[in-house]
Amino acid sequence: MRTLCVIEEMVPVHRRPSLSIARPTCCLLAFAVLSLAVSASAQFDPSGTVTRSPVEIVKNYVRLDMRGARLDAMSFDALAPYIDWKEEPRWSRVVVIQEAEVPEDYRKWEIINNLEVIIPVTFLVRGSVYLETAAFVPEEQTEEVRFHVKAVREYWRIIAPVIPPHIGLKRMVNFVREAELNEQDATQRSVLAALGDSLRKAK
Repeated sequence: MRTLCVIEEMVPVHRRPSLSIARPTCCLLAFAVLSLAVSASAQFDPSGTVTRSPVEIVKNYVRLDMRGARLDAMSFDALAPYIDWKEEPRWSRVVVIQEAEVPEDYRKWEIINNLEVIIPVTFLVRGSVYLETAAFVPEEQTEEVRFHVKAVREYWRIIAPVIPPHIGLKRMVNFVREAELNEQDATQRSVLAALGDSLRKAK
């Protein structure tokens, strides 16, 4: 039986990250994500020089992640100005969030020295989409991620942690809806419809 998602074990890949899913759905999501990532990257100043605030790097990274820039290998390039790693695991789940709060007040950061800081970001999580089963599991919680930002060759870069994609709920609903509308296989279309219904109930 043709399944919706085929996920390899979560091991580091030697190229840019991608999410392995069935071919028709993959193509649709890749196109949508790439379009969003390109438009989003044009809105942000990617320079990240140490003369600017390191919080700008974190805010831009989080915004792009919420828009789905880490769902596809092609759009991963949009994140290059903000991070200091070249590869990620092959993710088997996507964290669905309502919003993210990035504190601009430096008093809320952990300042290691003048070239290295840790900026805590608070995510309002609604649940996770497991790509292998195309299932949304609701799990409302507040998650704090401490982004380690460091000056690398005179530019601010996030050096850790590498977390699963954190996609905005509205954006995830749109991805699934687009995939469903363009899916030719009736079985996969019904699976996508069920996933979309589950996500909409989380709003």
